[in-house]
Amino acid sequence: MATRSRSLSPDAITAAAPSRVRSSVLWFVCILSMITYLDRVALASAAGDVVKALDLQSVADLKWAFTAFALAYALFEVPTGWMGDMFGPRKALLRIVLWWSAFTVLTAAAGLKFGPVTLGLGFLIVVRLLFGIGEAGAYPNITRALHNWLPLQERGRGQGRVWFCGKLMGGLTPFLWTLLVVGTAYTPALFNWRTAFCLFGLVGVIWCISFARKFRDQPEQHPGVNAAELEYIHLNRSQVHESHSGVPWKRIVTDWNFLTLCLMYSAQAYGWYFNITYLPQFLETQYGMPNSSLLGALYKGGPLLAGALGCLFGGMITDAIISRTGDRKKARRLCGWVGHSMCILCFLICPIAPNAFVFFLAVSLAALCTDLTLPSAWATCQDIGGSFAGTIGAFMNMGAGLAGALAGWLTGSVLEHAVMDRAASLGVTVKALTVEQTQAALLHGYHVNFYSFAALYVVAFLCWFKIDPTRPIDPATSPD
Repeated sequence: MATRSRSLSPDAITAAAPSRVRSSVLWFVCILSMITYLDRVALASAAGDVVKALDLQSVADLKWAFTAFALAYALFEVPTGWMGDMFGPRKALLRIVLWWSAFTVLTAAAGLKFGPVTLGLGFLIVVRLLFGIGEAGAYPNITRALHNWLPLQERGRGQGRVWFCGKLMGGLTPFLWTLLVVGTAYTPALFNWRTAFCLFGLVGVIWCISFARKFRDQPEQHPGVNAAELEYIHLNRSQVHESHSGVPWKRIVTDWNFLTLCLMYSAQAYGWYFNITYLPQFLETQYGMPNSSLLGALYKGGPLLAGALGCLFGGMITDAIISRTGDRKKARRLCGWVGHSMCILCFLICPIAPNAFVFFLAVSLAALCTDLTLPSAWATCQDIGGSFAGTIGAFMNMGAGLAGALAGWLTGSVLEHAVMDRAASLGVTVKALTVEQTQAALLHGYHVNFYSFAALYVVAFLCWFKIDPTRPIDPATSPD
């Protein structure tokens, strides 16, 4: 269908007292964002328990489990993003959340024995692969829903709040894990790690029941939306073709502006994935942060908590610049330049951090500055994607997922080679190394990884010079 152009003045909108259904839609997707991070960060928090349950040597042995999730998540982004554009985000998001919730529950079965069969590392890798397939497309379809429901001037803040909530929950997950599963000096553990995964899966099912009852794909379909809110949502949008056909695939995959956006997002994602994979075990083994310590939970979740603030501030900043100057290009680019230049500095500090506190500050500031750029990146998807914002967002997030898969595998491989090189230099086997020798070797491997993260943030910084949110991929579907 075609949506007519609106030119209603802000004063007329205010006088008409618009309803606020779009706010409830935003809350729905913000809660969904929280659930995605709860479930994806849980494995990193449970890594120590999983290593013991599977009788593995170290967290490096989980590299294929980390990689399986990121790889599947990446490869299925575009198909599920396309589903949201074709059939609406409501159906797509319900399928996504129910699927991944089921495999969150199945993660709890890793290490169990059924007669002669043990559900070992191979089982966990398959579960994480299927979990990644299920979670793929969540953020592209959230972007598609926000494209339908938010006016142009609220997009940056909307994306900022979505990512704020997700990163906030990711940062709180280590605290929840400590309180629920590990226990503290003051409170006993309430569940074992297997029960926790079952409970996390149940949360997703509860969200689906409420979402199915309350959400509609278009504001026009919702009985609670009055005429004034509908006019406000479409304020300053030009004619937009909303038919669910004719995705301009060739135009998408050959548009240099969009490809540069994807390269930027992939480069910054490579280093960020460290926060939800190897960080908890790094702090435990290299800095002796006990698993039962609330301070340790703060250090493990700190980067995502800082990132939550970055998302919130990034959305506010980019929208504020647009409101004052009307310059979307400047608004989107400025957050990217500032954020990614600071990330380079932070990861160069990580290898020389003299103690856990300095490292915590550096890696948390890097996460904050990374996520300062997220609202601009996702708002740019809406800017240039128009009615195909879900597909556009899926392509961009696919690149990030592939970068995350590479990071999960390569980070672990660098650590493994560092340990093997230390054993070879001493003329012993890896198993013959002392705990201190293994930790020293791993520390060298981590330092190599930190330098690689910094190098990729240089790439991300440079990409922002070429990203232009005012150049839609298909002018016929531009929302401007």
